[in-house]
Amino acid sequence: MNGTTALRVVVLGASPSATSTSQRLAELAVDELSSRYDATVERVDVYHLGPGLTGAISREDVDETAERALTAVEESDVLVVSIPTYRGSYPGMFKHFMDIVRQRPFNRKPVLLMATGGSPRHMLMIDHVLRPLFAFLHSYTAPTAVFATSADFDGDTVTDPEIPQRVTRAVEDLAPFLEHRSH
Repeated sequence: MNGTTALRVVVLGASPSATSTSQRLAELAVDELSSRYDATVERVDVYHLGPGLTGAISREDVDETAERALTAVEESDVLVVSIPTYRGSYPGMFKHFMDIVRQRPFNRKPVLLMATGGSPRHMLMIDHVLRPLFAFLHSYTAPTAVFATSADFDGDTVTDPEIPQRVTRAVEDLAPFLEHRSH
C-alpha cells in the first residue's frame, strides 16, 4: 500500500443477538471495503459492553472495556453503523453509547449507515433518526444507506440482490474520502 497504514474500519452494532441480520448486513460492507482497501476491522457491539457502559452517566464513569470501545469508534477511519430498528428508532443502548462519545473525532469521519427492521415501514429510520445524529456530529454520511428486513435473509444469506448493490454504491460514495488508501 505504498507505505500507508491500513484503513481502520470499525463496525458499530447494537443488537442483543449474536447472529443478527444487522451484523450480517455489516459483513457485506466489511467485505466490500476489504476488497478495495487494505483494511483492519474491529467490531463494537454496545449490548456486549454491559454495566461498564449502562452504569455510566458520563465518559469518566465507563469501565476499561467500554472505554476501549469508545476509543475504537472515535479513532476509526471509517465507521460502519449497522443496527436494528427498535420502536421506529435506534436502540436505547446505541443512543447511550453515542451520548458518551466525544464529538470532535467525528468531524468529517466517513460513515456508512445501515439498519434492519421488521418491515419496509421502518426504512425511513435511517434518514429521519440516524442521519441527523451523525450530521450533528459533523460526520460525512454516505448518501446511499442500506436497509433490509428479515424477509431479505435466508439464514445468513442475503436473498435480495439489490442489497449488495446498495452496499457497493454506499462504499463507492465514501471513495473520495478514502482514495489515497486503495490497494
